[in-house]
Amino acid sequence: MIVKMQKYAFMVYHKEYDAFLSTLRELGVVHVKETKPAATDAGLQEIAADRKRIRSAMHSLNRINEGSGQSPQPLPPERRIDREEGMRLVKSVEELQEKQLQLQAEHQSLSKEIAYMEIWGDFSYERLNRLKQAGYTVTFFACSSSKYDPRWEEEYHAIPINHFQSATYFITITKEGTVIDIDADRPRMPDRGLSRLLTQRDCLLENIAQLDRQLQQLAAADYNTLAEVDRQLQNDFNLANVIVQTDRQADDKLMFLEGWTTEEHTAALEEALDRQGYFFCRQAIEEGDQVPVKLKNGRFSRLYEPLTRMYSLPHYTELDPTPLLAPFFMLFFGLCFGDGGYGLLMLLACTLLKRKVNADYRPYLSLFQWLGGMTLTVGALTGSFFGISLIDVEAFKSVKDYFLDSNNLMTLAIVIGLIHIIFGKAVAAYKTKRQKGLKHSLAPFGWVFTITALIVVYGLPVMDVHLPQPVVYTCYGVAVAGLLPALFYNAPGKSIFLNFGSGLWYTYNMASGLLGDTLSYIRLFAIGLTGSILGGVFNSLAMEMTSGLSIVPRLVAMLLILLVGHSINFALCTISSLVHPLRLIFVEYFKNSEYEGGGKEYLPFRKI
Repeated sequence: MIVKMQKYAFMVYHKEYDAFLSTLRELGVVHVKETKPAATDAGLQEIAADRKRIRSAMHSLNRINEGSGQSPQPLPPERRIDREEGMRLVKSVEELQEKQLQLQAEHQSLSKEIAYMEIWGDFSYERLNRLKQAGYTVTFFACSSSKYDPRWEEEYHAIPINHFQSATYFITITKEGTVIDIDADRPRMPDRGLSRLLTQRDCLLENIAQLDRQLQQLAAADYNTLAEVDRQLQNDFNLANVIVQTDRQADDKLMFLEGWTTEEHTAALEEALDRQGYFFCRQAIEEGDQVPVKLKNGRFSRLYEPLTRMYSLPHYTELDPTPLLAPFFMLFFGLCFGDGGYGLLMLLACTLLKRKVNADYRPYLSLFQWLGGMTLTVGALTGSFFGISLIDVEAFKSVKDYFLDSNNLMTLAIVIGLIHIIFGKAVAAYKTKRQKGLKHSLAPFGWVFTITALIVVYGLPVMDVHLPQPVVYTCYGVAVAGLLPALFYNAPGKSIFLNFGSGLWYTYNMASGLLGDTLSYIRLFAIGLTGSILGGVFNSLAMEMTSGLSIVPRLVAMLLILLVGHSINFALCTISSLVHPLRLIFVEYFKNSEYEGGGKEYLPFRKI
């Protein structure tokens, strides 16, 4: 549900404003109304830029702490430093990282030179210079081995040095000034010999290792210090942003501020402000106000709030979609996964991990416990367990008629799709009633009753469910009663002819859209069936590919094939079972429920 908000206006004398903001921050319950974008204030942008640099440095230091290869040790507590000293610390981290990148780039370049010089071997440039002083020139060449001509050895005293990757590397020794007519490349040689290059590389590696040690020491000693500086800057940003949003009136003598708080905090807020003598008044929420949104759901629905936030928070005047989408998403996930063995594995793994992971990750594991339980339930109904079809197992022959086959699953997917679509349209009708009033919701509710009645009349006989004739006539009556406002009262206050025309147009769009939306739910059947079939394929491969082996090697090979195959299938099923249910929720359900979104999260002004 969306927590009710109360809008307030505050008027404070300018000399008391700092004390007022301190009180407001200590209370920590007022979401300040933003009237000016933060991007227009240079001071706020400077703080934001500093925080970006700090978070980047913290991310790098955190990676160093996690990748140090040592058992994790508790980091020392933060040092209390100001913003200026904190930015100097960030600068030192950045300089070390920049120097580290330069040395790594130099190491890569040096490694390439060494790899090339290893082809020529270790020789002395000093001896080559002595030959040059004596009037002889040594020239380096490289060509494909097929193009090498032995006559060059007589004409230019060519000496092959190495054959590497179908290429011949050779030198010529000629008198200075001799024109060398050889069809070969003249490579650009390093200015140092192999020994010097290797010595330089060792020195470079030592410098890199020393830099790594400095960064590791810095990461261990000052990570928490940077985190504290970041918190200070966040508080500075929040305070400065509130000052920017303040409207100055009466020649800057009076400071005017607006904000929202939840209804449960109104009493404490008013009592604290009354006690200190600050002026405030409640205001009515007007149309167009960007009221902040705070979600409050039960233990089960709260697990699915990340899905709502992934799309967008609801507008303040809307319904919170979280408790409405939660059971459907869980059902869709189970149908897409479709294998009871995978569901059991997911359920057990999440149950064990919840005891060991950080508390921040436990809600996600709780979510996957529910999803794993639903997958186990669906797998029990379809008779699929780690790719094994339980219908074919002798022990389950007596109950095989109770399992859902592929035809039943396809029908079930379509039925679930129709229910989901009609439910979305009912939610849209109720939302219209809340936002615009009863008369505007008559047409949407009429369509819900009409579609439901017609599906009952024409859909149930397809499933071999035959209704008594009085029930059929009653459904026809409901359909006609719903169709009348849908066609003739869909735009209250306008002429009946305009209503009828727009009703016919909506009928056409709804009929075509309803068909396409319903067919989208067939993916629930197709994806679940694909996962079960692929699991069975890996089981068959494990049996057939090892049939010629003796018992022990066969068991090892079967276990390896099953482990790799089912791991791949489990990963693919997890991805598809998250993506496609989200698609059905975000596209089909949100469209039919006319979900707007665009809500702004309730973030009260307080000290972090």
